[in-house]
Amino acid sequence: MRVIKTAFFVAAALLWSLAQAQVGNNDSILNPNLAAEDELAGVAHLDAALAGSIVDARPLASSLELDALLSGSLGEEQRADVYAQLFLPLNLNTASGEEIMLIPGMNNRMTHEFEEYRPYTSLEQFRQEIGKYVDEDEVARLEQYVFVPLNLNSATRDVFATVPGASNRMVREFLEYQPYSDMDHFRREIGKYVDEDEVGRFERYMTLD
Repeated sequence: MRVIKTAFFVAAALLWSLAQAQVGNNDSILNPNLAAEDELAGVAHLDAALAGSIVDARPLASSLELDALLSGSLGEEQRADVYAQLFLPLNLNTASGEEIMLIPGMNNRMTHEFEEYRPYTSLEQFRQEIGKYVDEDEVARLEQYVFVPLNLNSATRDVFATVPGASNRMVREFLEYQPYSDMDHFRREIGKYVDEDEVGRFERYMTLD
């Protein structure tokens, strides 16, 4: 009985965590702003020179920037292979159709469906809406490429922890300065702990709306 209860609580905790998450679970896809240079060089079609170029361009603001960087050396099919392993999560509420189309396997119809249900308030909403058109496995695959901005003043510790590259210390600092009056307030406070580029990298996942 104890084993059953333990399993139940573990499963419940996992489901609660998934419901709270605002950034898709993309452990199998490298983030170009965070991956080590040798990890980048291990991605299909990327050599040491391209890996170094990605590192030099950090922080990338969108996958369109990554695509522009790679397009001089790699063809469209090669870049699609890259994005199966390396992608900067896109903002479901602001990404252009062009950026959405960079997701491997994306087509015009699904791009329209992504845009149709804006604004997204949670990944759970994304799962429900996109799940009308594709099966659960495909929803999970697509979820790896997206995020819904976190509200700086209502996000909890668990929600902040889904921000790529956010350490436990930074999660504490995000919480410490709630409520934020505006984004400049966020930049000033978090800028005490990380440089301007890193503040900008965090900021792309945040909102006060």
